[in-house]
This record gives sequence, C-alpha cells and structure tokens, in this order.
Amino acid sequence: MTLFQYIKEQTQLPEKSIQNTVELLDQECTVPFISRYRKEKTGNLDEVQIGTIVKYKGEYETLAKRKAAIIKAVEEQQLLTPELREKFASTYDLTRLEDLYLPFKKSKKTKAEVARKNGLEPLAKMIMAQNAPDIEATAARYCKGNVPNAEAALEGARHIIAEWINERSDIRNLIRNQLQRSAQLTTKVISTAKEEEKAQKYRDYFDWSEALKRCPSHRLLAILRAENEKFIRLKIEIDKEYVLGKIASRLIKSNNSCSAQIQLALEDAYKRLLFPSLSKEHLKAAKEKADEAAISVFSKNLRQLLLGAPLGEKRILAIDPGFRTGCKIVCLNEQGDLLHNETIYPHPPQKKRSEALKKVNSLCDAYKIEAIAIGNGTASRETEQLVKQVPFKNTVAVFVVSEAGASIYSASSIARSEFPDYDVTVRGAVSIGRRLADPLSELVKIDPKSIGVGQYQHDVDQAKLKTSLDTVVASCVNSVGVNINTASPSLLGYVSGIGPKLADNIIAHRNKNGAFTSRADIKKVPRLGEKAFEQGAAFLRIKEAKNPLDNSAVHPESYAVVAKMAKDQRLDLHQLIGNETVLKAIPLQQYCAEHIGMPTLEDIIKELKKPGLDTRERAKVFTFDQNIRGIGDVRSGQLLPGIVNNITNFGCFVDIGIKESGLIHVSNLADRFVKDVNDHVHLHQQIIVKVLEVDLPRKRIQLALHPS
Repeated sequence: MTLFQYIKEQTQLPEKSIQNTVELLDQECTVPFISRYRKEKTGNLDEVQIGTIVKYKGEYETLAKRKAAIIKAVEEQQLLTPELREKFASTYDLTRLEDLYLPFKKSKKTKAEVARKNGLEPLAKMIMAQNAPDIEATAARYCKGNVPNAEAALEGARHIIAEWINERSDIRNLIRNQLQRSAQLTTKVISTAKEEEKAQKYRDYFDWSEALKRCPSHRLLAILRAENEKFIRLKIEIDKEYVLGKIASRLIKSNNSCSAQIQLALEDAYKRLLFPSLSKEHLKAAKEKADEAAISVFSKNLRQLLLGAPLGEKRILAIDPGFRTGCKIVCLNEQGDLLHNETIYPHPPQKKRSEALKKVNSLCDAYKIEAIAIGNGTASRETEQLVKQVPFKNTVAVFVVSEAGASIYSASSIARSEFPDYDVTVRGAVSIGRRLADPLSELVKIDPKSIGVGQYQHDVDQAKLKTSLDTVVASCVNSVGVNINTASPSLLGYVSGIGPKLADNIIAHRNKNGAFTSRADIKKVPRLGEKAFEQGAAFLRIKEAKNPLDNSAVHPESYAVVAKMAKDQRLDLHQLIGNETVLKAIPLQQYCAEHIGMPTLEDIIKELKKPGLDTRERAKVFTFDQNIRGIGDVRSGQLLPGIVNNITNFGCFVDIGIKESGLIHVSNLADRFVKDVNDHVHLHQQIIVKVLEVDLPRKRIQLALHPS
C-alpha cells in the first residue's frame, strides 16, 4: 500500500488531492499557505483536511520506520524468510505488526527461555501434539541437570507452551475483542489516602465501577490522575472464565494428561502474560482516546480565546488589582507602548480611596485614555466599582480582562526582554492592557497550557498537546494576518514560513532600517529567502504602503492578475479596491491560467472588496451583578450575567463575578441532548445564567443557560 492509498483509506479524500498536498508538504509548504494559496492543487481542501493528511502522513512514516527496524532485527537473527518479510511489509496496523514481531523479541531471562536451555522444548511439542498417553512418564526422561524431577520438567514445558499461547495473534485478538466489548473499570480508595484533603476532589471515585467503553474522557483522565497521585487503585476486569473457555476450545483437542497440562499452561499464560499486557494496552488506548478528546477541547477553546474580540488601537489604562500590595496602573499608547506606571492603594488596609479616584482621573486626562482594562483576579470587583465612580471628562469604557497566564508572562524571558527595567507587577499590568487591545498579539507570548482553558492539560500526551496547540496558534495568527511593523517576535514567529529565528531577524532589520514600506522590502531581511517569502509574505501586512495590496491577503504572486483586472476596467488599483459594483461584474473565467483558477480568483475578489478585514468581533463592555460579592450572595433561581471562561466535554464554566466559577452541565445547556458544548457557547461569550443549586461546603454552583 502506498502512502497515498493509506491516507485515502483513512480519510476518504480524493487521491489526486492527497498526492498534490503531500508534494507541497514535502516542499516545506505550511498548512496555512497550502489551504489559502494552493486551492487549485489540493482540490480546495481546507486547513482541517490538510491537517488530517499531515497526521496520517506522519503515521505512515512512523509505521514504515518501525517495519524497517523490525525486519532488520529479525534479519540479524537469520530468521527472516521471504514469507515473513512479506507479512511485515503488507501490515499497516501497528498492533498487528508488533504481534508478528513478538516471537522474535526473545529475552534470555524469561521462564520459557530457561526451559529451552534445559532441553524441554521437545517435551512442550509433545504436549501440544496431545497424543502421548502418559505424559508424566515421558517427562521423567527429561530429568537431568537443572531439572530434578518430572514435575519440574512439566512445569518448564508449560512455560514454553504459555509463551507460544501468548504469541498467537488470534488469541491476543480474542482477548482484545473481549476487552473492547466488556472491560470493566473498577477503583478502590487507598485507606491511607481516604482522609487526605487533596484526595477529596476524587471521592466520587473511591469506590467506582463502570464499563470502560462508556467512561467519558474527562472521567477517565480524572481517575487516572487519582491513581497517579496514589489516592486509589485501578483495575480492569473481564469475564476470565468465559475467555479461558474460548481459548481452550482452540487449543485442546483431546481428553488426556496432555490436555490438563495445556489447561494449566493456558491459565498461566493468561494470568502472567496475556491479560497484564493486553489490559494495559487497552487502557493505554482508552487513555489515548481520552487525550485526543481533551486536546480537541483545549484546541477549540484556545482558538476561541486567541480570536477573542479586540478593542483595537486605543489608548488604554490597565490595572492589575490587589488589596495589600495595591493596584498597579500602567498607561499604554495605541501601539501598546508603556507611557507611565504607578501604584494606587484604594482598598484595605491602606484605604486611600479618594487619592486613587483623583489619580485615575488625572492619568486618563493626561494620557487621553479611551478605555480601562481591569484584571479579573483578586480585588477586581472592588476596583471596577471604584473606577466606575471616577468623574471622567470624556467617555471611558471599562472592561474586565482575564488575567490567566499574566503572571507566567510577566516572569518570562519574553517579558524581561520587552521590559528589562520594570518588575513583574508592571509587566503583568501591561499584559492585561494589551490583551484588551488585541488578545491574539498578547496571548501568543504565553505557553497555551498556562492560559487555563482546557481540561487535564497536564495529564495528556504532552508532545501531541504541543503539536495541536502550536497548530491552532499558527492557524489563528495567519487567519488574522500580522502587521510586520508593530508585531512582536512571538507573533511573527507563528507566521507561515517565518519561525523564531527569522522573526528575530525581521525585528533586527526593522530596528536598524525603520519600518517596512513594501512587501518587497521583506526580501532584504537577512536569511529570509525565496521560500520563506513565498510562504509568509501574504500573511504579513504593511499599513499605508504605496501598493494597497501590501495591506491585504492577496499574495504577491497574484499582484499581476489584479493589476490586469484594474487595467481592463480602466481603473487604477486604488479605484478598484473596495469598488464592490465593479468587482462583482468582473468575468473571472478570462483570468484563469495554468497556476491560477477560480478558487484563487474568487478569494482575490472577496479580499479586494474589503482588504485586510479583521473578521473578529469587537470588544463589548460587560457588567456583573453588583449585588453578588461572594458565593454567599448566590441563591437558587437567580438570573445572573456571566462570561464563559472555560469549556469542557461535560459542560462550561461561567464567571459570575466571584471567586468561584459556576458550572453549566452539558444537560443544562439546552432542552435537548447536546453533542458538542461548543455548538451552544463559546469562550468569553457574555450570557445570562439561571442558578440551579449552590453547594456552600464544596463551593460549587450549578447553573443553566438562560435563553436570552
């Protein structure tokens, strides 16, 4: 099976599209570039479909490497026959491949290998043949050296038979199928952990039993975490007697002393080799499936967070609130540059409220502030109430901004390089302000795992999580586009074809030579060659460039066709751009050529209608219920405004303005079964919720989504 056939079998995509996409990937083209600018080659595949091709391409290549290693290992044992080579070569399932290799993975320390060295393999073969009338008498003939008696000989032979049973793929698959159908997951609390405070969040699983195939991903990850923290013991169980009976029917064809020995060997093989190995394999597969579900949720949340509504280029006063240590204030210009910082102390224990009001008012006046961003951590509600009492001369919008990950950023090397002369409190306040202006530009500086929008992100496969999240960040950055003259190295590093090193080179070139005035200038950046320019130029925007296409998503390779369109319409480029009437009437068919077809031409027209359009929503002011100061103020039946601050497979968490977020369980999102939480709410969505239940001792709030 070729790579293309393998991917087609997994994806059902057209083989020609797969071939062309793989060819582009092998040419080091990125997924954002391929999906946007090579639609003719891919058959108009989107990012998700191309990402799927990338996934199965990697799987096929991993499988090919493993096959080569196995064939080499068997060849070195001088046991590789043409038939065996063909079996390995024609296998495209990793589990099946490992089963085929199992008989050749010999260890000198196994019980079966010791028995072989003691000369007991002929005896094992006689037992399996099942035609020796008195196997005990036959076994006596093998008593020599390390085999003192007939029972020891029979035991050694059974070890060899157990290994043979373990190596049979049909028997392994029989157990796998049974695990798949009826594996039961059972937990028991470890007595020493029962009263531990940290263990209480897992108390639902102190005595738990559930069919593994019905266990949702979030519950399995919670149970595995509890086991890892040594609060519970976990077991996987199936009907052992049923399975042993099914296997015995395949092995035992007689009713004599040989059959009794085979039965003993089977029970040994099951207990010592088969079930421990295959139950772990099955649990690992379930964990991988749960990881995929958790990573998918995290990725969806991250996308929504990164594409959150930006306020835009405004002059912002940002506040990182606090009680004892005061509220750190920073003033930022339209580009997010730090103009001023200081600390006010309006809350206990200092209570310098009037001074704080005057200071905020004077700073807003002095720096022509258009919006205020307040972090949503400690003292957030109190600070918001304070700010709303300031008698501003002009209208100043007040926003509460998520602080998640701000402390991670403020202590990072990125923050130190941006603000080497300021401490972590100033950096954190700057991050809060910049998040309001443009969440995407600021959040790319933070490890996504620190943003707190997933479930069990530290328990899942970290390599797969990183790959998925990096893909999401790159997709978001390239879908929005990047202003090359203001972007940070972190943001530039995610641009198609650029990466961290070229991002640093772009910044260095910008610092030395001033702002880029055209996309052609990008080619002057050291080490930025033709390939990087091809992949990244269309995602890099230059505002107020001489050529207006430099601030659009039109690729430089298509500038000539746009110029021809303008010429044919007897307009200059500036007159064509934004002229929807003319653009709608252009006969696109006459501009089709070998390397440019209708999909690309339609994209060009769409872009020319509104060049550089940011499709993200605009930031909206939001106010919590001012009567809710703590969980003690929350009552069943209340309708409260809230903001979705995390989404999981089992529901979503909502910030209602207090320390504890409430949970809308998936069953309370709609009046019907909800398959995907993201279909009903999205991260940072402003919603109205109804309080269903308040559990004060456990500090839990159950909510329902209220139609509004």
